[in-house]
Amino acid sequence: MKKHNFNAGPCILPRVAIENTAKAVLELDGIGMSILEISHRSKEFQAVMDEAVALFKEILNIPEGYQVLFLGGGASLQFCMIPFNMLNKKAAYLETGVWAKKAIKEAKLFGEVAVIGSSSDKNFTYIPKGWTIPADADYFHITTNNTIYGTEIREDFNSPVPLIADMSSDILSRPIDVSRYAMIYGGAQKNAGPAGVTFIIVREDVLGKVERAIPTMLDYRTHIKEGSMFNTPPCISIFTMKETLKWVKEMGGVKKMEEMDKAKAKLLYDAIDNSKMFVGTAEKDARSIMNICFVMKEQYKDKEDAFMDFAKSKGMVGIKGHRSVGGFRASTYNALPIESVQALVDCMAEFEKANA
Repeated sequence: MKKHNFNAGPCILPRVAIENTAKAVLELDGIGMSILEISHRSKEFQAVMDEAVALFKEILNIPEGYQVLFLGGGASLQFCMIPFNMLNKKAAYLETGVWAKKAIKEAKLFGEVAVIGSSSDKNFTYIPKGWTIPADADYFHITTNNTIYGTEIREDFNSPVPLIADMSSDILSRPIDVSRYAMIYGGAQKNAGPAGVTFIIVREDVLGKVERAIPTMLDYRTHIKEGSMFNTPPCISIFTMKETLKWVKEMGGVKKMEEMDKAKAKLLYDAIDNSKMFVGTAEKDARSIMNICFVMKEQYKDKEDAFMDFAKSKGMVGIKGHRSVGGFRASTYNALPIESVQALVDCMAEFEKANA
């Protein structure tokens, strides 16, 4: 039976990226060795790294003055690296979900944190409005997509202070004006590649301004100087990321990704909004096109487990909502074909017809 992969991350990847990685595991480019065993200092792996960086810069139209890093540690490590490198006295954060809360917690270890807006009062089902960025903040941090709650910021803010964005789960889903950001970062395991590598786009002029000493490994300048190879990088993850970026470019770039992602999201949101049984959880003007969260209406709550079993029997994978919110979540990342979304919509309609 065909599987429809709605996992929130690690998630579906382009088939060609998986196949090319599988070949490289056996042998990389006819050199008689696997990508798993070559030196990261070899010219062969340097070529992989260089191509991945060049593709990232091209696809996202990254301007001069920015550096691209591919590191280990996940976005969660960046929650402390960012304030370590950039928080002198005060930082501003927008609290829109679990990952923003985790970032705020780490930043408080390094200085004052002003939470200038929060949607915690309604379990993060909306994006706060009407906030003001303090002009004396060292930076302003946002989380653009909230995988657990299905909300998303799809605009590039003007900020009077350096703007930093965790784009773990919506990078490569739309064109970005990178020049408005001091830093963009995220774990790759959504749209950009497999688990194990973290992407960082950082404007060099925001570094080196804090008064504290920074441990070598946690200093962004260390990794810029060494081309992401101060220590052994996650080689195979970077290779798969390169292959994924090649696919994005060949498909038409981020404009094409946005067009496809919007079409998938509309198909599923329309089905939810027209359903007698299902209802969306995020406020409509804040809905994510990457993670679509929904539950059963109150009178059908007792049928949630039955629907999960039915959906599984139809090949649906990964639609169980996060344990903190329950219900259902369909992640519609770039590599997910619209046919899978249609299969889920058909599955919902069939279950509703039999049970509503």
